[in-house]
Amino acid sequence: MEPCAHGDARSLAQSAAASMTGVPMEARPDSRGRAEWRSVINRYQQSDVGRAIAQIVTTIVPLALTFYVMYRTLVLPYWVTLLLAPLGAGLLVRTFIIMHDCAHGSFFPSRRANEIVGWITGVLTLTPFSQWRHHHSLHHASSGDLDRRGHGDVDTLTVREYALRSRKERLKYRLLRNPLILFGLGPLHFMITNRIPPKGEPLSNREAISVWSANLGILVIVAAMWAWIGWQSLFLVYFPAMYIAAATGIWLFYVQHQFEGTYWKDHGEWDYATAAIRGSSYFKLPAVLQWFTGSIGLHHVHHLGPRIPNYRLKRCHDENPMFHDVTVLTLGNSLRTLRLSLWDEEREQLVSFREAKRSEALSV
Repeated sequence: MEPCAHGDARSLAQSAAASMTGVPMEARPDSRGRAEWRSVINRYQQSDVGRAIAQIVTTIVPLALTFYVMYRTLVLPYWVTLLLAPLGAGLLVRTFIIMHDCAHGSFFPSRRANEIVGWITGVLTLTPFSQWRHHHSLHHASSGDLDRRGHGDVDTLTVREYALRSRKERLKYRLLRNPLILFGLGPLHFMITNRIPPKGEPLSNREAISVWSANLGILVIVAAMWAWIGWQSLFLVYFPAMYIAAATGIWLFYVQHQFEGTYWKDHGEWDYATAAIRGSSYFKLPAVLQWFTGSIGLHHVHHLGPRIPNYRLKRCHDENPMFHDVTVLTLGNSLRTLRLSLWDEEREQLVSFREAKRSEALSV
């Protein structure tokens, strides 16, 4: 992605840290109607220990049972085991959402409890908790900002930037945006790259420590399961469920920010509240899928109030009309977002490669 043209890494890091407590610094003095929306989200930010524990029990216990049943079915044709993989994947997605809320400090009132549960659920979903928390906070602090792309975003070039790329670079970008690559190889990339500390950062860095501690936790679990059921059984049970879960996670993140009418602005015009509402969709899912995804489809609510726990997002949305004027996507119409690949700065909208080719900026 293009380097930041406005601000610097230090200001972005400060914004990211602030976003984990509720609202990035850029939003504090300037966002339109700040007092109104702050008062709304403040009413829903309280964590509930009882609901948090209930969510852990109704997620981790069924996940363990699903994996056990999958293991027992290995004596049957393997397609029988694979029939249960989507259920395991759904529960892994829900496990990831618990980790996600812990990263925002919203799942439990206790910071220590969030740290412990976040690390455990991170290990179960192959995600180093502290490292992911840092990069996710950067995403919240810069989502929709053209000058600060590359923090948890799906790589997105403008039409003008794409036009200036060499043929080789264009081909690479096309491949990265191809659904078969994005959702086919993307899950493997997620599972592998999370095992590697960030480049250029010393081992003592907190993010690097997070990666190695997660790797150690994964190694302990793998060793224990290997000794119990063997590596082949472990792979045949866990891998298909995790692969589907990772692909689902990529899809959720994609449709929540890559859609017709989404919001991108240069840093000088960028507004946190507007980016949250206009730059995040309401991915309206059937009730059972909303349960598995921890209501993360209410992404516009989450981006405006990142400290609202997932178990309060729907209530916050339903009780406040300010969240109703938003782009709503369903399973059916969300498929149309796959053709969107470039940001047209002139028209201020995402366009397909074919539409971009008609632009004067893309003459080659």
